[in-house]
Amino acid sequence: MKTLHHVCIQTENYQESLKFYTEILGFELISETANFHGRDYNTWLKCGTFSIELQTGKHGEKLNPNSLKDTGIVHMCFKVDDIHQELDRLSKIGVKNFFVKNGAILYKVENGYLFKIKAPEGTVIEFRDTEM
Repeated sequence: MKTLHHVCIQTENYQESLKFYTEILGFELISETANFHGRDYNTWLKCGTFSIELQTGKHGEKLNPNSLKDTGIVHMCFKVDDIHQELDRLSKIGVKNFFVKNGAILYKVENGYLFKIKAPEGTVIEFRDTEM
């Protein structure tokens, strides 16, 4: 293996999810394909070297909601330059879906701080400014 190619995220709230990843998180829209193999949309987004394939479910299929209690990928984390500045930026543009732990949005972990938000389709997004 060389690197992670992409993560695929399915959504029933396509426009909200697209806006979240592009306008809130700053991903670039690479391509958007309508009517893709039984889906309303299949879209590629990119931030640096990381890509997301954002797609709607297939016609007639009901998607199950995301849960922190499922096996498999539970969240994805983005590294930012300054965790405090990123929290402030997101708060100022109206993001409200922050996770709260022990009464705080920003909390200390082993080697720094982190916070989490929930994307419109339910994906948990974590932010850190430290290495592992």
